[in-house]
Amino acid sequence: MVPLARCVWEFELKAGSWQLEVNQSSHFRGWAKPGPVPPGASSPANVAAGESLDAISGYFRIFQLRRGHRFSTDDVLTAWYGTTWAASAGRILDLGSGIGSVGMIAAWRLRGARVVTVEAQAESVALARRSATYNGLTDRYEIRQGDFRDGVIVADVERFDLVLGSPPYFPPGTGVEGDHPQRVACRFELRGDIGDYARVAARHLADGGVFACVFPEEQRPRLENAAAASGLVVVRRRPIVFRESEPPLITLFAMWRAVDLPVAMHDRTWLEPPLTIRTADGAVHPEYAAVKLAIGFPP
Repeated sequence: MVPLARCVWEFELKAGSWQLEVNQSSHFRGWAKPGPVPPGASSPANVAAGESLDAISGYFRIFQLRRGHRFSTDDVLTAWYGTTWAASAGRILDLGSGIGSVGMIAAWRLRGARVVTVEAQAESVALARRSATYNGLTDRYEIRQGDFRDGVIVADVERFDLVLGSPPYFPPGTGVEGDHPQRVACRFELRGDIGDYARVAARHLADGGVFACVFPEEQRPRLENAAAASGLVVVRRRPIVFRESEPPLITLFAMWRAVDLPVAMHDRTWLEPPLTIRTADGAVHPEYAAVKLAIGFPP
């Protein structure tokens, strides 16, 4: 059973084989790396002690703390799901963006889109800004530091075709919080819960826009209540099974504003077949291998 606190990206522990890889090579273990080569690849990166520079999408890299918050399967799936169901998004908002993993995958997939991210932790913001520079995203990728709930950091008039969120799952005091501030904020609702994410997303969605997020399957009623209270409709959801034959631990959700939908759709949700991450013998499931290819990661 995969721990629910956060489902660590399965390549994270193997990231050393990707660290500071010379980007002149177009292939990695038989896989052709897609997408543009970013400007950061032209010279050795400045990776401080206690940090790593890891592959995330194609030639894109992300700075992370070795013992802090590191990007997870939850983040990757959120970016994939949102950009799949809002494939023509021109403006994207990523709430509680952390080190930037969700937003940067979205920026890699939708290369014409402008991305705004909001994160409260200064340490995470600093890492995200370095990653954005490395990946050549500074002309269309804006990183704002602050609390997205304050009504100021995202102006009332701003609208987005796609809002993304990988919110924390647990109220404070309901579990072991960990020993690093980044990890605690990733797992526990220190600066807002799913209700806050839904409320802010609904406020800033453009007409016909999509809010995509991930949340524990066992807490699905919390999300559904938050969506309804914010005037959102869960149009589709996809459970995630981390190993074949096990129950789903998390679910991906795609929501639209009720005012943008026919009344007949206000109480109707399409339940997609579960997405399985690994087969019973531990191998990467063929469909998940295809998902990884879609976000520029080796299968």
